[in-house]
Amino acid sequence: MFRPIATRLKAALTLIATGFLTACASPAYYTQAVSGHLSLMGAREPVDEVLARLPPDSATAQQLRDAQAIIAFAEQELGLPAGDSYQSFVPMEGVAVTWNVVATPPYDLKPRRWCFLVAGCVPYRGYFDQADADRFAGKLRNKQLDVSVSRATAYSTLGWFDDPILGTMLSGPVANLAEVLIHELAHQSVYVRGATEFNESYATFVAQQGVRAWMTESGDVQGLAQWEARESASQDFIRLLSATRSALAQLYAGGGDEEYLATEKQRLFKDLEDHYQQMVTDTWAGRDWYGGWFNPPPNNADLALVGSYTGGLCAFAGLWQEAGGDFKRFHRLVAARGEMDKTSLATWLESPCPEVTTDITFIEPVRIL
Repeated sequence: MFRPIATRLKAALTLIATGFLTACASPAYYTQAVSGHLSLMGAREPVDEVLARLPPDSATAQQLRDAQAIIAFAEQELGLPAGDSYQSFVPMEGVAVTWNVVATPPYDLKPRRWCFLVAGCVPYRGYFDQADADRFAGKLRNKQLDVSVSRATAYSTLGWFDDPILGTMLSGPVANLAEVLIHELAHQSVYVRGATEFNESYATFVAQQGVRAWMTESGDVQGLAQWEARESASQDFIRLLSATRSALAQLYAGGGDEEYLATEKQRLFKDLEDHYQQMVTDTWAGRDWYGGWFNPPPNNADLALVGSYTGGLCAFAGLWQEAGGDFKRFHRLVAARGEMDKTSLATWLESPCPEVTTDITFIEPVRIL
């Protein structure tokens, strides 16, 4: 089922050797990335063997059976060939598989970008060890940059390797697992190097439509209702973050001395937290959905990627209508858009939502996922 370890190692070392010629990451960064990934690959066990060993009524066994059913559904109904991905399991501990570092100037929302051989240029750096991420973040803070370190429960190698199901993906309700798996399988279906907003908005849209289809098919009415409630809260939160991001962008574009910018920046972030607490009370009936996002206090880096996962959803909603709700046709239309030049693609992503649209919501993996 799995590609030989020697083949995987050779491919990984090739990435390192050629990456130095085309990317701006350091040798140490590639070393930790490759060693971390190969450590996961070496720890994989086929899901069937894990299930044969686990008590059938255990929580992990049920979650793995759910994962198998979701992947089969994604292949048969969503047009997302999985190949040998997610046919193995790594029962890792902890809350994350990788830790992502984002950095911006103190009075600018444009994130610093790092370039890699396979993924292209992206506005973050991922680390398998939190301590490594924190050390790199510290170096950036010493350069007077705003920095955010967030955790990720999953990642995709875009089909280069047979990605496993990770223990970090199994927490929470089954809808969460479906969302993660479908999102990552979408990355294997269509991916444009260096086009973060295109790639993430596409995967987010597919995951949203896919989760609804899966939950409806499985007849989990209560689970679907709970997931929809979370989606609604996410949409509220993203609107709030987007409004703050726009206010900050206007502030920075207007200029002024550093004392003025610092004071106004602090005021806007305080307003953000105040409005969030009001939302908890007035809109969510006391449910503190994203309270952890404010600890530690947010900065520019936390807002830099707001919109990267949702900014193009209206454009993809238009394609979804054009495809008549047919997933396979939709993926073909997306792939064709991905061949556009950079300027045309950016313009297309700003397309307004179609006049008649259903089941379009917004979700942004802020500080979590």
